[in-house]
Amino acid sequence: MTLKQRLLGGDMLYGAWSGFADPQVVQIMGGAGFDFICVDLQHSFNTMASLSPLLDGLHKVGSPAAVRVPWNTPDLIMRSLDLGAEVIIVPLVNNAEEATIAANACRYAPAGNRSWGPIWRNVRSSVPQPAEGDASATCIAMIETAEGLANVDAILAVDGVDGIYIGPNDLSLSIGLGRTSYLESDKLRETILHIIARGKAAGKLVGIDCGGSEQAHYWRDQGVSFVISANDSDLLAEAAIAMAKANRA
Repeated sequence: MTLKQRLLGGDMLYGAWSGFADPQVVQIMGGAGFDFICVDLQHSFNTMASLSPLLDGLHKVGSPAAVRVPWNTPDLIMRSLDLGAEVIIVPLVNNAEEATIAANACRYAPAGNRSWGPIWRNVRSSVPQPAEGDASATCIAMIETAEGLANVDAILAVDGVDGIYIGPNDLSLSIGLGRTSYLESDKLRETILHIIARGKAAGKLVGIDCGGSEQAHYWRDQGVSFVISANDSDLLAEAAIAMAKANRA
């Protein structure tokens, strides 16, 4: 079952970020029990050059893969899909025109303009055909700016946009609240709840970036479809610090 099928079927999914450009690390993350791993190309040590072995590593351990591309450009989106991503998270989507660019890059003609390129055909036993690729590719637009907030209904209405992903950090900055969180700002919390409500009203998927299981549970209870609530760097640091302290206890 694809991630899209699970999400559209109503499953609540829990993901984690992969920021290290290391196939062994991503395989450990992929085998840890998260519903999916999102390889981050925007804020991480990863590049498009490291993406192929990372997605291949996730494929080997049977973990569904998402990719947050660094920018809303068709070549990055198409290549990420070709390399094995099921979900594409597109940052800083501000309006319907930008959302359309992302959506079209996720689908083959005639519905979109994704180019057919079965690059795994000589490596894996099978590669998705165009119809299968369209059925599994999931286009998620990030709502994290004041302009995106103002245009959220128009973004949600774009054919091919399967859902939205809320970026609280940039959203907070963009609407003039500075670096804060929903725990400290009622305005930010209410803004996020408004976005979730608009997404649900449109019948689209809604995800949110959060820190840790407590926040993940809070937003789950507010009706989101998925969260990304951990990352490899923090998990490694936390485990290392805890062990160093335990040794001296």
